Amino acid sequence: MRAVRLEAVGSIALREVEKPSPGPEDVLVRIEVCGVCGTDRHLFLGEFPSKPPVTLGHEFCGIVEAVGAAVADIAVGDRVTGDPNISCARCSHCRAGRVNLCSNLRAIGIHRDGGFADYVVMPQNQAFVLPAGLKPTHGAFCEPLACCLHGVDLAAIKPGASVVVLGGGVIGLLTVQLAKLAGAATIILSTRQASRRALAEELGATATVDPSAVDPIEAIAGKAGLVPGGVDVVLECAGVPDTVQQSMRLAKSGGTVVIVGVMPQGQRVAFEPFDILFRELKVLGSFLNPFTHRRAADLVASGAIEIDKLISRQVSLEEAPQVISNPAAPGEVKVLVVPGQG
Repeated sequence: MRAVRLEAVGSIALREVEKPSPGPEDVLVRIEVCGVCGTDRHLFLGEFPSKPPVTLGHEFCGIVEAVGAAVADIAVGDRVTGDPNISCARCSHCRAGRVNLCSNLRAIGIHRDGGFADYVVMPQNQAFVLPAGLKPTHGAFCEPLACCLHGVDLAAIKPGASVVVLGGGVIGLLTVQLAKLAGAATIILSTRQASRRALAEELGATATVDPSAVDPIEAIAGKAGLVPGGVDVVLECAGVPDTVQQSMRLAKSGGTVVIVGVMPQGQRVAFEPFDILFRELKVLGSFLNPFTHRRAADLVASGAIEIDKLISRQVSLEEAPQVISNPAAPGEVKVLVVPGQG
């Protein structure tokens, strides 16, 4: 079969590899769609730990083609989405229910072969059945939505709250929608790209800010800003130093900051601990999707999340290495890899 292989940092190519076979508790899935994530680009650049050589791709949806002898509740022909994060169930974090912090965590598409391929094998516990009539392109959004759900859970947004989302990529635009579903009265998205600001307003943002044109701190939290004194919740979804620093200055005293965006490993930002102390800010990291994948799949299936407007383009497996090894095009939100295309 064909597979997009990260062979080493900075080296990615489409290769012919052996089609995998499922073990007793595994399912073999024919990939219909797999989304390109910013993490895939981090992996290519060596900015996020991985185990090359490995087939990339962790946001996938497909049809079950074969099941192991011990598999229950999943049948050949089912459409499934995959939770890529495999915890050990033995370490202290797993036993405490913090599976995303598992000491032995292994992820499909990062440590073991993933979904930029014709087929992928995964443990049955990582597979979630989707409605047969659901668009495969929608099924590929379950994994990023599950990560956003965890961030919004940590933020504990209350009905009527004020929220700022920093970053207008797919994570930011999904988070805007979740904040709206949570009942936030004010939802402000900050991003440089005009097309993403317009899309955010279509999806539920009550206001948007261009940080290249105005000082976002003054525009949002200043005396003449949109929410003088700051907002209840800031969700940092860009993963860049500027927005991480801005996040703490945009929250009101007693507010909550959740870091959802992924910065390159080893990159640092400066902040003032006294400010966090004096204003009693709650600053949290949101990592992966502990026990949120089923909820994400159900939300996608319900139609409550707008997905089609987030899809920028669809490409073939042959085109995938070029897409992954280059920055996202201006205005691009989500690129989907479709093995059957081309």
